[in-house]
Amino acid sequence: MTDNPLLVPSSLPYELPPFADIRDEHFGPAFEQGMAEHAAEVAAVAAEGGAPTFENTIEALERAGRTLARASTVFWTKVASDSNEAVRALETELSPKLAAHHDSILLNTTLFARIEALYAERDTVTDPERRRLLERYHTDFVRAGAALPADKAEALKAINTELAELATAFDQNLQEETNAALVVVDDVAELDGLGDGAIAAAARTASERGHDGKYALSLSLFTAQPALSSLTDRALRRRLYEASIGRGQSGNAELVVKIATLRAKRAALLGYDTHADYVIADQTAGTTKAVLDRLERMAPVAHRNALAEAADLASAMPEGSTLEPWDWPFYAERVRQERYSLDDSATRPYLELDRVLEDGVFFAANKLYGLSFTRREDLVGYLPEVRVYEVFNEDGSPLGLFLADYYARAAKRGGAWMNSLVLQSRLRGTKPVVVNNLNIPRPPDGEPTLLTFDEVRTTFHEFGHALHGLFSQVTYPRFSGTSVPRDFVEYPSQVNEMWGTWPEVLANYAKHHRTGEPMPAEFVASMEAAELFNEGFRSVEYLAAALLDLAWHRLRDGEEPGDPAAFEAAALEAAGIAMPSIQPRYKTNYFQHVFSGGYSAGYYSYIWSEILDADTVEWFKENDGLRRSNGDTFRAKLLSKGGSVDPLAAFADLRGREPDIEPLLKRRGLSA
Repeated sequence: MTDNPLLVPSSLPYELPPFADIRDEHFGPAFEQGMAEHAAEVAAVAAEGGAPTFENTIEALERAGRTLARASTVFWTKVASDSNEAVRALETELSPKLAAHHDSILLNTTLFARIEALYAERDTVTDPERRRLLERYHTDFVRAGAALPADKAEALKAINTELAELATAFDQNLQEETNAALVVVDDVAELDGLGDGAIAAAARTASERGHDGKYALSLSLFTAQPALSSLTDRALRRRLYEASIGRGQSGNAELVVKIATLRAKRAALLGYDTHADYVIADQTAGTTKAVLDRLERMAPVAHRNALAEAADLASAMPEGSTLEPWDWPFYAERVRQERYSLDDSATRPYLELDRVLEDGVFFAANKLYGLSFTRREDLVGYLPEVRVYEVFNEDGSPLGLFLADYYARAAKRGGAWMNSLVLQSRLRGTKPVVVNNLNIPRPPDGEPTLLTFDEVRTTFHEFGHALHGLFSQVTYPRFSGTSVPRDFVEYPSQVNEMWGTWPEVLANYAKHHRTGEPMPAEFVASMEAAELFNEGFRSVEYLAAALLDLAWHRLRDGEEPGDPAAFEAAALEAAGIAMPSIQPRYKTNYFQHVFSGGYSAGYYSYIWSEILDADTVEWFKENDGLRRSNGDTFRAKLLSKGGSVDPLAAFADLRGREPDIEPLLKRRGLSA
């Protein structure tokens, strides 16, 4: 296809993909040509006649694969944010092909011999980033099986191909079943408790999904759906909860067993006892034992706190009632309102999306880092509603592009995430282009988008990832932005959450969307007073998910888990975290993070990163908070480094010592 825009570098500013020109039929040919080009480039490196050098081997590999990278970036953005039947069919076809393509590189024995020869002389490499890149390439190839004998390498290829197919099937099943599980309501009276805006959004969702004249509640990825805290109709709450936990039961139950057992088999081929051992060996935690020691230290105290909270909530229920999972969010909100005189319906009018973004998120980034943002109406994203901003440093120099896609839709997967459309790299001469995705319900036309405070927190969180990508200052794309260990990647984003409640920032954006009046001081005081309220619940639902992930991925080769629901129940009991009224944040059949999203044996990373986050928040507070000098230091010592340095060394350079767990335990009420 001579007119395929994916086959040539974009001529747009910052090499932003030309989304307006890209059609679904461009992807297949672009991947075909991209994989062929990449394979030829890699083959040329492997067949290089001269002795291996950093330039003709490692740097040459970093330069290779540009066409494939362009096609992949746009395609996977489309899969996650604007999918359709044709795209899903192509995803099914491409996933095993891409797995085989990457295996053909990582299991190329001739290429590995060149890398190994360079690795043996690594002490002669004086440039720190070059040396780290050489070490990472060697680690990547060894962990991919490059040192295996031929028969085991072939077995590994077959496993990788099948796992790619299964992960795609899991993801597609989940999206289809999530859409099918839409909770349709005939009578608006059943929606009592929801605000006018939420009811209007439910009417719009119903209309968009073919249920004119009715109301519909779509599902977020979490087990505990947001509307559970507001709906007074207990039967509807139960219906919504059961729709949530029912996702994936028909399509994914069999898949998770296959995925977990295949991962265990692959780990054994590579010389590890379990998939968890294989994954964590290359993370900052280092060992599965280190992770379990930390989680198991927190679990009993979190469980104890949650039991006390359950008793507290039960006392607020009608006599003779039993606290069920669909009741907890509702009564927690009732008790919170009574105790702290605060509820979401009172705060939402002060949390309008545009103001949160521009007067909150961008304001904090300006104060801390000197950034400014200009809306680029002349540039378009993959959908008209995707906003494009050009980002500048304080001296006016261009930094990159930030894209924002905030609304939920049927063609978009659940959750919130950041991804890079263009990686910063001095080698390639590229500046960063990053995108944030959320799933905020769309209000009716002409109405403002009013947020819950959880949604505000998520907006700041995802922008923390965006900053990590935008501030990257590395030579090699392998290290760009968020290319850090999984249990470190959430750290900068979690730190950025702190600015959402920082007094100066909150005062700048928390203003009534109609009157402009600031959020009342008593609301702010109530939020601060309620900081630890329901923390037992939040800790238990998170720890349950993290420990469930590890249970699935601590299976040994040949060990059969049996029925997934029974396995899940037994794992939570064994971990001492099981509570009938609190289910894991994600249950097995819709645990997208670990069965199709790259977090397998890594969901613990949120709490691991939060240790660093809580300690860094203390550092900011000790140094007067929202100051340019603090932002410059955090940017220079940590955010700009990407994966080019050891992440814990970067933290120690910032903090002056190893991380301390006590700030996290205090934050979560787990100090005892």
